[in-house]
Amino acid sequence: MANKKYWQSFSEYNESEQHSKLSADEFREELPSVSPDAGRELESSGATRRDFLKYLGFSTAAAALAASCETPVRKAIPFVNKPDNFVPGIADYYATTYVCDGESVPVVAKVRDGRPIKIEGNTLSTFTKGGTSAKVQASVLDLYDTSRQRFPMANGNAVSWEQLDKMVVDALAGSGQIVLLTGTVTSPSAKQLISEFLAKYPGSKQVQYDALSYSGMLIANESSYGKRAIPSFRFENAKVVVSLGADFLGTWLDPITFQRAFASTRKVSSVQTEMSKFYQFESFL
Repeated sequence: MANKKYWQSFSEYNESEQHSKLSADEFREELPSVSPDAGRELESSGATRRDFLKYLGFSTAAAALAASCETPVRKAIPFVNKPDNFVPGIADYYATTYVCDGESVPVVAKVRDGRPIKIEGNTLSTFTKGGTSAKVQASVLDLYDTSRQRFPMANGNAVSWEQLDKMVVDALAGSGQIVLLTGTVTSPSAKQLISEFLAKYPGSKQVQYDALSYSGMLIANESSYGKRAIPSFRFENAKVVVSLGADFLGTWLDPITFQRAFASTRKVSSVQTEMSKFYQFESFL
C-alpha cells in the first residue's frame, strides 16, 4: 500500500502541460504579509476576541442559511377589525392573580399580541410587595404546553362545549344526590356559584381534595391550640429558626412572604449587628 500512487484527475495522471502550470501557480494572488506589530495594531483598534468570534459566528450562520433549504414563506395578515388600543409588537400589562393549590399571588402579566409571555409580582400588593416564586414564574409555560387537552372529551371523543353542556345537563336531570369534587376554593364568587348549584339538587354536597394537602397541620393545630387554621410565621422577629423538613423558602405554605421576612434577619448593618441562626433537618439530602 505504501508504494501505491493516487491521482486526483486525468490531467495529473497524464502529467499534462496545463496541470503543471496550475500546480506552479496554485495561489494566483499574493498572500498578504503580516507585520510583527499586527497584534498590537488589532488591540489598539478596539477590536476584541469577542468581536472576532461574533463576526465569525455571523458569517458561518449566514453561509449555512444560504446553503440550506428554501426558507418557508410566512404571510403577515392584518386585522380585519383591529381591537382598540392594540399596537402589534407593543406589550400590554394586566393585573391578575395566580391561584394554585390554595395559594393566591397578585401578579402582573406582560402580554404581547394577545399572548402572555412574562409574569412579575404586583408591587402594589401589601403582603407580597412584588415578590413571586418559581411556581408563579413557571406558570406561564402552561399556556404553551403542546400536550394539554385542547377540546372537551366525552367517551374518548372530542366534542363541542355545547354538546358537553347538554350531556351534563341531561345526566344531572335524572340523578339523585350529587357529589361535587373540587380542589380548595378561595374565590367568593366561585363559592357562591357552588352554593347555588348544590341548592338546585337537594341532598348534594361538595368535597374538596388537594394533591398537596395541609389537612394534617389543620388537625394538629386544632388538637394543640383549639383552632383549625394554617399559621403564618413572623420570621422577621425570629432570632433562631429551626425547620423540620419544611421548605418555607421554596414551596411550603407562603414562601413569597417568608422569603422577604427571613432575608431581613440575615443582613448585618450598623443598626442590626446580629444575624439570625437557621437550622434545617431533612430525612434525605
